[in-house]
Amino acid sequence: MDRIFQIGDFTFRLICPEEVMPPDNFMLFACDTEPRLRCMPEYTYIIEVSEQLPAPEGEPAAQRPDLTVFRNGIYETRLIGVKGMDGYYACYRETAPDRAEITLAKERISSLNIDPVFSSLFAFERRLAARGNMILHCAYVEYKGEAILFSAPSETGKTTQANLWEKYRGSRTVNGDRALLGRKDGRWTAQGWPVCGTSEVCHNEDTPIRAVVMLSQAKENHAERMTPGKAFPLLYSQITVNKWNVEDHVHTLDLIEEFLGSVPVIHLGCTISEEAVTCLERALSELEKTGA
Repeated sequence: MDRIFQIGDFTFRLICPEEVMPPDNFMLFACDTEPRLRCMPEYTYIIEVSEQLPAPEGEPAAQRPDLTVFRNGIYETRLIGVKGMDGYYACYRETAPDRAEITLAKERISSLNIDPVFSSLFAFERRLAARGNMILHCAYVEYKGEAILFSAPSETGKTTQANLWEKYRGSRTVNGDRALLGRKDGRWTAQGWPVCGTSEVCHNEDTPIRAVVMLSQAKENHAERMTPGKAFPLLYSQITVNKWNVEDHVHTLDLIEEFLGSVPVIHLGCTISEEAVTCLERALSELEKTGA
């Protein structure tokens, strides 16, 4: 396969052998529009399959159970694994400013049809941070032409609140687990992402953001707008950040600050009920009255 894809503002070429097939959600971002000039790639990924992964180059920069990162000047090499499984299934190597080579372990190819496993091959957050984008862990809901982003740690109720809005207000979930945050025409927008978690809801769509809603479980429903200072650590905790790369990390911190300067963040302590929807709806209406 030799195709061009676009995620947010990042356009890239992917070359890989026929035995490697991207998941369906990834293929939603194939750039097949005409004229082809609209999809000129700025980066190239080349995938090959091998019995053995290459030895990494550079100095160790970070290590966690599913990832080991090495840095060689401006370039990164990553050994990529899966939490709870021994060994690595891929080696990602940056070989030029506009190129990365990815080697896959032949015996692990069958696992690549899982969205996060495949998408982890490309270090997308590294490319996107440079373009002013952030990846937010959230349920991305479209309502009356704007995006409401329900964000919180896993198992807090993002999908539940998204489903309540679908049931009681006729909203539509665009992605059940992630959104790419970026700017278009001077406004922050929620954009599509090729990973959607267990929700299985994934669409490649851009929507201006109305608000980010940070959730917590509560016995009674209450909603209030958060100050940027209080919202910052909560939002930061749900954004993909590589702390080992100082430049990207600092840039992401700056982006969060810019984001909070123009997008309201609401804290919603909620139950599983229509009243939770009504409570948030009132808070959003108050924002409209104040012009936020």
